[in-house]
Amino acid sequence: MTPSARFAASIDLLTAMEAAPRKPADAVANSFFRERRYIGGGDRRAVSGLVWDIMRAWRRLGWHLEQQKAVLSPRLLAASSLIFKGVSTQEIAALFAEGRFAPGALTRPEQDIIKFLEGKTLLDENMPQAVKLELPDWLLPKLEETFGDALEEELAALSEPATLDLRVNMLRTTRAEAQKALAREGLHAAATPLSPWGLRLNGRQPVTSTSPFKEGIVEIQDEGSQLVAAILGATPQTRVLDYCAGAGGKTLAIAMMMENKGHIAACDVSEKRLEGAVKRLRRAGVHNVEQHLLQAGDKWAKRRSGSFDRVLVDAPCSGTGTWRRNPDARLRTTQQDLDELLVKQAEILDRAASLVKPGGKLVYATCSILNAENTHQVEAFLARRPEFKLVASDSPALPESMKGVKMFSLTPKQNGTDGFFAAMLERTAETVTA
Repeated sequence: MTPSARFAASIDLLTAMEAAPRKPADAVANSFFRERRYIGGGDRRAVSGLVWDIMRAWRRLGWHLEQQKAVLSPRLLAASSLIFKGVSTQEIAALFAEGRFAPGALTRPEQDIIKFLEGKTLLDENMPQAVKLELPDWLLPKLEETFGDALEEELAALSEPATLDLRVNMLRTTRAEAQKALAREGLHAAATPLSPWGLRLNGRQPVTSTSPFKEGIVEIQDEGSQLVAAILGATPQTRVLDYCAGAGGKTLAIAMMMENKGHIAACDVSEKRLEGAVKRLRRAGVHNVEQHLLQAGDKWAKRRSGSFDRVLVDAPCSGTGTWRRNPDARLRTTQQDLDELLVKQAEILDRAASLVKPGGKLVYATCSILNAENTHQVEAFLARRPEFKLVASDSPALPESMKGVKMFSLTPKQNGTDGFFAAMLERTAETVTA
């Protein structure tokens, strides 16, 4: 594709996202590219890269355009994004070419706005704090509670593009051998500093088209997510429940820890997500997993009450810890969304608690950085359920710096991972309240 055609595709993708404001941007992008299979891998990465850069600066770009009383359009957002990257007005005008696969020439009002922005910086001292930090106004005080004086540094790290982390499938190979296999395909990965199974690549890389991925040697999984699986401390002798298994990312890591032995029950309320995990399980060579679709009136959980050594609750959450990968989620999440999630998280925790055997462990985890979903949720659970207590993990898979932790909070700034929270709770009483 020509530079102008790539630019036009970026504007078209932004337009598609604007037409589906409640749909995650990555889902819109997947549909967009499926319908345009003529766009090759390199062009897809270039188009996505520009669009994701715009989403990371959405409020700041919008603020600048509002100063000119401009209508917030995909064309102006794309053009202003380039201006703040130092691209000249002449170069931008050349991208707005005429033609079938081009965006069409800039109008006179568009030219005037771009000219006005030339020489300005994206961050302006007159911006409100929430705009500077790319947050909805209602969320600012909640993140101030989480980070205090470190707020700006933490949010800046959450605005940076994410690394591409892989988990090596130790059922098939070693980390060193997986590195060599990736290198043979031109992907040079470094060992992650915290997870003993992790490898890290910079930027967007075509991992899914490589032999190591197709052969189940590596899976795409953030290092923080790997550590959530690690704190569980599952062994070949344990009976494990992954209560919110989704597409099976942590299920796969747990099966690997268990050396494909013991028994894992992977549950979810979404049949589609569970079906998506089947291919991943087969590719990884995992065969100690039973899948179950949770439904209203289901007797499955009642029959298995108090029977699991380890239960993982990777709870549905705001996803604030994944903003590096999903910058659109910053502005899609509402206060009502959070309020509903807090109720759902508490309900799920209580249901999952009944499945833990006496002496068994329950791990509550989120990919959130909000205290309301993390420490406050654990404190409320412990107040409701006195038969549980916070305990230290004895998992050998945790790095030395995390050995003996009862709970952890990870962030891109502090740990180089997505934002994750996990807490380990032990059931000490024989009776679990309903």
